[in-house]
Amino acid sequence: MPQPEPSAPAPVEIERKFLVVGDEWRQGAEVEQISQGYVAIQDGCSVRVRLRAQEAFLTIKGPPKDGMRAEFEYSIPVDHAALMLHQFCTGRMIAKRRHSLDHGGRLWTVDEFEGPLAGLLMAEVELDQVGQAILLPPWVGREVTDDPRYLNSALSTATAPPAL
Repeated sequence: MPQPEPSAPAPVEIERKFLVVGDEWRQGAEVEQISQGYVAIQDGCSVRVRLRAQEAFLTIKGPPKDGMRAEFEYSIPVDHAALMLHQFCTGRMIAKRRHSLDHGGRLWTVDEFEGPLAGLLMAEVELDQVGQAILLPPWVGREVTDDPRYLNSALSTATAPPAL
């Protein structure tokens, strides 16, 4: 059966990820609890369910390349997300506290992982285009954008934070 041609480009996520050093980033950050699980992970693609406060999302991501990847995200009922996490995501879960703050005119998030990933702090900043110049905060350490061990889908099956 022939495949229909897409009529629009895929929505994309462009981001950079860094390990975090120190605690300076905590001052003034807004915090939310996030639970997310992976329904499927294959060949760099993932299908994720995320639950935070009273919102839930189903997200499909393509394989990352140069800090960019296709990302399709859909709002879903909170009770559906809770059921999906319980029924389909066993062994592929992440719990984290997300801290959001502004630096250099950009929104940065610092994820403070819990459970088997406790101690891992990872900062992300979303960009408008690949290669965009940004002002790095003093609390970011090594960049891990292209390290597949730091994809949330990979972390969801990890028993400890990746070794440095």
